[in-house]
Amino acid sequence: MIEVLFFYLFAGVMLASSVMVVVSRNPVYSVLFLILAFFNAAGLFVLIGAEFLAMLLVVVYVGAVAVLFLFVVMMLDINFAEMRAGFQKYLPLGLIVGGILVFELVLAMYGDAFGGKTAPVVSEIANTTRLGGVLYTKYAFLFQLAGLILLVAMIGAISLTLRKRAGVRRQIIAEQNARRPADVLEVIKVPSGKTPAAANAGKAEE
Repeated sequence: MIEVLFFYLFAGVMLASSVMVVVSRNPVYSVLFLILAFFNAAGLFVLIGAEFLAMLLVVVYVGAVAVLFLFVVMMLDINFAEMRAGFQKYLPLGLIVGGILVFELVLAMYGDAFGGKTAPVVSEIANTTRLGGVLYTKYAFLFQLAGLILLVAMIGAISLTLRKRAGVRRQIIAEQNARRPADVLEVIKVPSGKTPAAANAGKAEE
């Protein structure tokens, strides 16, 4: 009974926040509602025993993607009124794409019922253990290849965005380590009753 109550609670809040993501006029509010939808979707994953997917949704999407969206929206001066100007122009195409997505979701959820397939057998092994076992044995090469592609993409993005500006002082560690104390320090003998500035002036006159 308590699981059913939490299911309707998470599902209702997630649907409401998903609608608010689309209809909110302020893009910052849209991102905040998106984060709320992610949290409730993670709660639904926990209810069905997919704790790994719930953790992945919170850590990756909420902790990285959604927060990045929030910072980008808040930092960039985007004219959202101009972006919404062509909303009605692309509305038919959007409805067609949305209808296709809804059809695919219904087919994925209820396709097995029409095909007469039996329900999957529940295993005592945790889904995280089973997923790790399959990922690092059967798909180990593809997993490493995906990591290599992401590494190359990260290096490429850094290389493309790196700019060297003239006149900017940069730290050169090798020169700092090779510098001797005599190059940067000077010992001045200050006579009694005189200031260091007066001693330097007298030394310059000599």
